[in-house]
Amino acid sequence: METRVVRGYHIHIYYDQRDGPGAASALSDAIAERFDVEIGMWRDKPGGPHPAPMFQVNFAAALFADVVPWLMLNRGGLDLLVHPETGDDVADHGDHALWLGQTLPIDFDAVREFIEERRRREAAGAVG
Repeated sequence: METRVVRGYHIHIYYDQRDGPGAASALSDAIAERFDVEIGMWRDKPGGPHPAPMFQVNFAAALFADVVPWLMLNRGGLDLLVHPETGDDVADHGDHALWLGQTLPIDFDAVREFIEERRRREAAGAVG
């Protein structure tokens, strides 16, 4: 069995399009105030593998024991996908994922397409 290294974590925090990003924005502010995290991209519509509007939080593996338990108690009813960054995007968003709240359907074909596009860009950069 191959041992994988967790380089960090992503959290995808989903919100309801009808209610808008109010609760998600408040949670984003609260996380950023308490922890050394990077608030990443916001998507106001479902896109890529994600079935709902969401924003992303990135953080170091060493913070997992602080960030995730806090979110368990303070997620405000929002659905969260927590996943490691091991370099295997499909497994990270699926087999290695942790959900807080409702489990939402991830589009793994979109994850695979993202991986292929990244490989094409890297190959094109290596050639030139």
